[in-house]
Formats: sequence, C-alpha cells, structure tokens
Amino acid sequence: MDQQTEIELQAAAFRRLQKHLMEDRTDVQNIDMMNLTGFCRNCLSRWYQEAANEKGIEMDKGQAREIFYGMTMDEWKANYQTDASPEKQAAFEVAFEENVTKKG
Repeated sequence: MDQQTEIELQAAAFRRLQKHLMEDRTDVQNIDMMNLTGFCRNCLSRWYQEAANEKGIEMDKGQAREIFYGMTMDEWKANYQTDASPEKQAAFEVAFEENVTKKG
C-alpha cells in the first residue's frame, strides 16, 4: 500500500470514530471512556490540536474541541453530559493522572 492511501485510510477511520462518538453513541460519557480506555473525546480533540500545532496551524483547545465535537463544549455538555457519581469521579482522577498528566 502506498503512503498516500495509508494516510487516506487512517483519516477515514478517524472520521468514522468521530462520527460514532458524536452521532451514534452520544450516550457514552467522556468520564466512562477515560476510566475504561484512558482517552476520551477531549483527548481526541487535543491530539487533533497538537497535530495542527505541529504543522504550524494555530489552534487552541476550544477551537479543537469545537471542530471535533461539531459544537461548542458548552453545547455538548448541555445536550449530552450527565452527572458523574463520586466513584466515577475518583476513578477519573486516577485515569487522568495515568493517561494524561504523566504522558502529556
């Protein structure tokens, strides 16, 4: 497989993952994703931002999230985010430390 085709397939897979998370499974909470997988929608938007910045494209966290979410973070929270239990919040603190703070 040539490099351009590989890049196009990777981009297609990313777009499908994004669609799945943003349209098909809006019920899945970011906190649950982070607790189970070590990443969430915010991580994906941050990785997008980091890739843009590496290419010399200025983009902040809010802009990246709006691109990934297809709406502002406030809109997402109002439409889809639910309250997390104290247990989920405690597990999130551990997952965030292990997967974001130590690696970021």
